[in-house]
Amino acid sequence: MNIALILSGGTGLRLGSDTPKQYLQVGTKPIISYSIRTLSQHHLVDAIQIVADSPWQEPIRQWLKEADPEKKFKGFSLPGKNRQLSILHGLEGIKKYASSLDYVFIHDAARPLLSEKQITDCLSEVKGHDGLMPVLPMKDTVYSSRDGKTVSGLLNRSEIFAGQAPEVFRLGVYEAANRALLPDKILTINGSAEPAVMAGLDVVMIPGDEGNFKITTKADLERFRSLMHDE
Repeated sequence: MNIALILSGGTGLRLGSDTPKQYLQVGTKPIISYSIRTLSQHHLVDAIQIVADSPWQEPIRQWLKEADPEKKFKGFSLPGKNRQLSILHGLEGIKKYASSLDYVFIHDAARPLLSEKQITDCLSEVKGHDGLMPVLPMKDTVYSSRDGKTVSGLLNRSEIFAGQAPEVFRLGVYEAANRALLPDKILTINGSAEPAVMAGLDVVMIPGDEGNFKITTKADLERFRSLMHDE
């Protein structure tokens, strides 16, 4: 079974809005609804779990009537102190109806342009591995600096990649990798794949999708609105 875990607990403070970015309406629906519908309609996705604050759970239930035509939503999990703890809470919720050998597809609600191809590529290529991460190649020359002020060395950009969501992991081993970081180290984690890499899990890479950007700033929001207007 493949379960999509949608992270929707962020506050979106950088947009300067009282409403978290993933709940802002663009076009005819809130941003979160775009990726929910894409995941609901995909034949390789069997279930959907959503991490969201309690006050937003009822509005999401209302949006699901249209956004989840295949009725794949299984339940809510509450956010944690940081993104990685939110993921762990989601994994705990998923464990109630999934096997340790099932795969969890981790996606940000603020990435509304998730494509059917990206889902297919992720869930097809992860088979036989503990996890998978889409990556983007480095286009610029990359340098290291030990003090943040002067150049210490030149890095080989052919060996350096930028990790991108969504990531996919086998439920049992990935949850164990996260639990191994409790109670404090998990609070320092910035990327979903970090616990898997730290635990020595087998994580394969596939090409990412530059169009699947995350709405973080006002410029990102306007870019997405422009794309929706053009359709």
